[in-house]
Amino acid sequence: QVQLVESGGGLVQPGGSLRLSCAASGSIFSISAMAWYRQAPGKQRELVAAITITGRTNYADSVKGRFTISRDNAKNTMYLQMNNLKPEDTSVYYCNADRLHSATGTFRDLWGQGTRVTVSS
Repeated sequence: QVQLVESGGGLVQPGGSLRLSCAASGSIFSISAMAWYRQAPGKQRELVAAITITGRTNYADSVKGRFTISRDNAKNTMYLQMNNLKPEDTSVYYCNADRLHSATGTFRDLWGQGTRVTVSS
């Protein structure tokens, strides 16, 4: 079964750091663009950062200079290094794969279950 599984969330103080991971499981051949989104209570889901299969990145203005997205194609894993976290970064973070090619088929717009990040003193 193909799925995306996030990990690394938790409680951190303002100014602290966390590293999120998104691992794709299954017999995977390749994954096109991947991205991190977040959704705070009562708000719409928003794009945080995206990365192409070749490593080209894009960030929301609110996280530029603080967050770094990366991926390891050999491990089918994407990361989000979050530094200098602020209370407004508190959200559930979701990973997304635009297109995933596997032995069981091609999956489009695949989402993980989310990992909660809370920034509070």
